[in-house]
Amino acid sequence: MATLKFAAIFKDCVRAEDCAQQYRGQLFVDQRAASRGLPMAALVTASTDDLAGFLAATDAGAYLIYERVIKPRSVADEQYTAPSIPDAPVNLPGFIGLFPLIAHPNLGHTDADRYWRDQHAPLALQVHEAMSHYRQLSIVHRFHGPALDGIALCGFDSLLDLRERFYATEAGRQAIAKDISQFADTANSPRRMIVAETHYG
Repeated sequence: MATLKFAAIFKDCVRAEDCAQQYRGQLFVDQRAASRGLPMAALVTASTDDLAGFLAATDAGAYLIYERVIKPRSVADEQYTAPSIPDAPVNLPGFIGLFPLIAHPNLGHTDADRYWRDQHAPLALQVHEAMSHYRQLSIVHRFHGPALDGIALCGFDSLLDLRERFYATEAGRQAIAKDISQFADTANSPRRMIVAETHYG
C-alpha cells in the first residue's frame, strides 16, 4: 500500500502538534530532552488540499512524500487506544526508530529510492525480526528544508525491543550496515530519532 502525502519536520514540538491537529495528520515526536537541540525533533504527515496553509504551518522543512507501507501495523495496534470522544487524538502503542535518509551521491534520488524499496526492504524484514511495522517515506518533492531523500519508520512494540532487539544477530547488523552504504550517504544523513506516534483524525 502506498499513498501520496505532505510531510513536515519541526524543531518546535508544540508547533508540530498544532500542525498535526489542524490538518488531522500523524505526529511523530522524539520526547527525549536532548532532541530539542537537534535539527529536527518531530515529523508530521497529512493529506490536505490546503497546500498554502500547510506550508505556512511548517517549521524546519516541508515535503511531498510517497508513503510505502512495507509491513503494516496490526488492526489491534491501530485501535489500541481508540478514544471514546470523537476526533480525539489516538496514541498508538510502541516506539519507532525514525531514520532520515540522504541518497548515496553515486546513485542520486531515483536509483537510491529504487534500491531502498526493492533490495533493502526485503532484507530489513528478514534482519529486524522484532520489527512490528515498517514504512518508507520517499520524498518526491522538497518545498523547503534539508535536502532529504527519504525517511524510514521502523516500529517496535517496546523501547526495549527497539534498543536491544533491532537486529536478530550480529551478522544481520553487519549485513544491514553494508546494504545501507550501497544506497545512502551514511556520513551526511541525520541521526536516528526515537519517536512515539499520535493520529489526529
